[in-house]
Amino acid sequence: MIEVEVRLFAYFREGRGKKQLMKFQEGTTISQVIEALDIDEKEVSIALVNGMDGSLDREIKDGDIIALFPPVGGG
Repeated sequence: MIEVEVRLFAYFREGRGKKQLMKFQEGTTISQVIEALDIDEKEVSIALVNGMDGSLDREIKDGDIIALFPPVGGG
């Protein structure tokens, strides 16, 4: 098992909180983390792993910090 910290932004926090420590099997991808959080993958505009852009098929590692952002509007 690996443990990661997931940080959520904007409306992703509703009912989930600001950050969570989560445990997964080795080989888990960012896409599977999103699914475990019951977030529609199409709603994720930006996914960062340890502050760097992460593709949704990237495997996570123990101790990773994953940040998920929905689309941001404004001017």
